[in-house]
Amino acid sequence: MNERQPLLDRVPLPQDLRKLSREELPQLADELREEIVRTVSETGGHFSSNLGSVELTIALHYLFETPSDLLVWDVGHQTYPHKILTGRRDRMKTMRQYGGLSGFCLRGESEYDVVAAGHASTSISAALGLAIARDLRLEKHHVVAIIGDGAMTAGMAFEAMNQAGHLGTRLIVVLNDNSMSISPSVGALTKYLEALMAGRHYAKLKDDIKHVLHKIPGIGDPMLGVAKGLEEGVRQMFTPGTLFEELGFRYVGPVNGHSVPALLEALEAARGIDGPVLVHAITKKGKGYKYAEDEPVEYHGPSPFDPVAGIQKGKSASAPSYTSVFGKTIVRLAERDPRIVAITASMPDGTGLNAFSERFPERFLNTGIAEQHSVTLAAGLALGGSKPVVAIYSTFLQRGFDQIFHDVCLMDVPVVFALDRGGIAGNDGWTHHGLFDFAYFRIFPNTIIMAPKDENEMQHMLATALEQTHPTALRYPRGNGVGVPMDAELRQLPVGRAEVLRRGRHGSVWAIGSTVYPTLEAAERLARDGVELTVVNARFVKPLDRELLRSEVERLGDGARIVTVEEHVVAGGFGSAMMEAIADMELANVQVLPIGVPDQFVPHGSQDLLRKKLGLDADSLSFRLRRFFTPAREAEAGSATPAPRVAGASRPAAG
Repeated sequence: MNERQPLLDRVPLPQDLRKLSREELPQLADELREEIVRTVSETGGHFSSNLGSVELTIALHYLFETPSDLLVWDVGHQTYPHKILTGRRDRMKTMRQYGGLSGFCLRGESEYDVVAAGHASTSISAALGLAIARDLRLEKHHVVAIIGDGAMTAGMAFEAMNQAGHLGTRLIVVLNDNSMSISPSVGALTKYLEALMAGRHYAKLKDDIKHVLHKIPGIGDPMLGVAKGLEEGVRQMFTPGTLFEELGFRYVGPVNGHSVPALLEALEAARGIDGPVLVHAITKKGKGYKYAEDEPVEYHGPSPFDPVAGIQKGKSASAPSYTSVFGKTIVRLAERDPRIVAITASMPDGTGLNAFSERFPERFLNTGIAEQHSVTLAAGLALGGSKPVVAIYSTFLQRGFDQIFHDVCLMDVPVVFALDRGGIAGNDGWTHHGLFDFAYFRIFPNTIIMAPKDENEMQHMLATALEQTHPTALRYPRGNGVGVPMDAELRQLPVGRAEVLRRGRHGSVWAIGSTVYPTLEAAERLARDGVELTVVNARFVKPLDRELLRSEVERLGDGARIVTVEEHVVAGGFGSAMMEAIADMELANVQVLPIGVPDQFVPHGSQDLLRKKLGLDADSLSFRLRRFFTPAREAEAGSATPAPRVAGASRPAAG
């Protein structure tokens, strides 16, 4: 037994947790928090949000009969305590590593993970569905949704609450209120929750008044009727509104989210209510670890760190990150053009917009976790003469798909979408990879889609995007650039024009974005063996450089071989666009091999490892290109080998 964690050693599963006395639970919380610090300091991952959810997790598993009672976690980046208490403690060292535990809830990983989650604001909808299904089967178990105050800003959360309140479904919603999403929460709801905290004694005061009046002989009961009529006025004295109650929910709270006894009392009360109820728990992000309490944003998702000294500021990388280049460039451009407005959905730090927000606060809009609103807000700004830039991670912008169609592309308004984390996002895995953006943008008329090969091209693309009169998407990867020199002056790139990086007579390889340099390296290796390839930096997914494509096909002659390479799913991506263009231009007898991500969801793991698994690193590309283009070299030597019209060579599996 671990002398430092004697209680945690006794609770491998929730049924063991429920054998502890209530008096032992605060000590268990301390031990669990220590375990999280140790684990995350070794593996990296979400940190401050998990430290803040320790007592809440203990109380939920202690009071409810999980897994029979269902816990539905929103986002899931606060579920490390949940994972440790549900039989996965010995695997926590594999967290976010390829083949190891997910950093989020994942169905199939554990019977306690009821719903997979990685995007915000889904828990109440899913929990309501589970609760309705329970009632239809005449079952009696509890369903509990746990959602943060940041996620509560999304319209989807209120859509679900509106439905639950209308139906009167027995459902518990726990609002984990730490005044943070990733960055500090914003908006009217945040102010409302703050006011609720200020009015936390309202419920007790109401009960005390009723108790006193009831004891007054003769006039007490009539006065209760009068008091009931005055209740709304009294309520308004202590809180600015009754939002949750007006939606049909009983409200319990606010309660100290770091007091296990207080949480148990509140949850017991909620458990006994036959209808929808919201428990409002006040927590502190980073609780129990001073560095994270002081800097919750910095400690939201740190890399491995020294648990004693905290995050150590190391030397800056030789190459800037794409995110930082975006952030610096938009400030430079905004200094010249007062029409530029930046929008983000609760992630000014993650999208590189902190400097912009400080320099131009009147032109910076943080919508909270509200991607749909962000897109249509940008459309309105553009219609009003502004130049809006919507900076949102690629995977999260998927939530604004209809708004991109209906409010931006249909009206052909010049909104710039800065798609951070395009491609393989890394250890956050399935829900965070940005592998579908080419497809969901290029299907709409009027769109321009570009992706830079390096950080220098990135800054020129942003300058180019802001001069367009059509919706424009600029897609770039997570992580550092390749270390190229940065031009001092920004310039406009010709829209729809690709860049030829090398010439070769045996075939043509068209790469886009982060795949350009690995493709170029692979082509250089093949050149040493006599296979000479043209390498094209496509730059644009839409519009394609059809003129160059036609000239390449004509130059290569009958049976021309073309490969496309992209860090994107093959279905509907850059390669699909190229093959559609070849068909549309009626270019005959062209053999095409599209290389990209296969038709499967990609798990978590490091970016380098996943690119290797997916066949997108230089070694894998060398093998694929050699196999595809060798017949062209042999044909040149008079020993041609027949090849299919459209090649579909087997792809490495994502594992």
